Amino acid sequence: MTTLSGVKKQESGLFDVYPRFDVTPTRAEGVYVFDQDDKRYLDLYGGHGVMSIGHSHPEYVTQVTRQLNKIGFYSNSVLMPIQEEFSDKLTSLSGYTDYQLFFCNSGAEANENGLKLASFHTGKTKVIAFKGSFHGRTAAALNVTDNSRLSAPLNKNNFEVVFLELNDKEALTEALKDKDVSAVIVEGIQGVGGLDAPSDDFLNFVSETCKKHEALLVLDEVQSGYGRTGRFFAHQHANISADIICMAKGMGNGFPIGGLLIAPHINATSGMLGTTFGGNHLACAAGIAVLDTLKNESLIENAAHVSEFLIPELKTIPSIKKIKGRGLMLGVEFDYPVKELRSKLLYDFQIFTGGSANPNLLRILPPLNITIEEITPFVQALKKVLK
Repeated sequence: MTTLSGVKKQESGLFDVYPRFDVTPTRAEGVYVFDQDDKRYLDLYGGHGVMSIGHSHPEYVTQVTRQLNKIGFYSNSVLMPIQEEFSDKLTSLSGYTDYQLFFCNSGAEANENGLKLASFHTGKTKVIAFKGSFHGRTAAALNVTDNSRLSAPLNKNNFEVVFLELNDKEALTEALKDKDVSAVIVEGIQGVGGLDAPSDDFLNFVSETCKKHEALLVLDEVQSGYGRTGRFFAHQHANISADIICMAKGMGNGFPIGGLLIAPHINATSGMLGTTFGGNHLACAAGIAVLDTLKNESLIENAAHVSEFLIPELKTIPSIKKIKGRGLMLGVEFDYPVKELRSKLLYDFQIFTGGSANPNLLRILPPLNITIEEITPFVQALKKVLK
């Protein structure tokens, strides 16, 4: 059954994870997905920002297939040179060459382990987070997510969290006077929350103030990392480094990968963190293919280039209230809910877009290899719908 807004209600025995649009993709290539009738859709959402190098990229398919034909999985109890290759390429391209890399499987798991490691290192328990934040659906990640409705009774209040307004220096200064603060966790740009972001000046202040009070700065770059903003990580626009950087979505271009970059001053020893599937052969092959493609095709630079075209074009549309974000992580805000607009774009113009906790915000997260020519129909469709 399909509702008036074009969202299909779940009727099978599957758990109803999200409301579903009445579209069934059967194949995909580049920035497009195709349904069972071979109708083509422009993908400006990339499955929650996961598709970093585009669908079915030839290099990605080749490397993953080659690895699968050799060995797809073994646990971390054996030597895996492919992990070293992945680590070397990631730390080099990101600029964090002296950091350790811990592999896991998702953004929530990355944030969970990041907070755990911060507590191990500092011996403290309290965490500072920010209003509008979303860090995942596991226990610690939920505790620092600014949406209590997502938490079951058993994982509420499992450690003390103070939620502050983004960019409020005075509030942060006051909160860090508590000597039990283990970490400050902040998204490079808020994703689910609606594309609000810490200013470059505020990130510098957070970095300096954390050092002063011996708290760790944990940067959640799960959605805003991997080149999406025109730098490898969004916080690098502020020219700061973080103590722990949490990654996931763009790492595997659809293959489940997460990770932590851990500063050299953090004494992360064996036994503190563990994983069964993290860093397996197939995951590493996918991750290496992504890094190779980001570098060889200059996709980080392309994200900035396409954004420089798109943002001015969007600003010519009078009904758009505000444009948030950076690079190809953008939020287009209106004075009214965008639910019907998203449906029109999908069913009338075959364009996928995203929503957020802000009902008035259209979220744009296309593959980083999208071209100006490929994204132009989105601007044209908006102008037709909003005229």
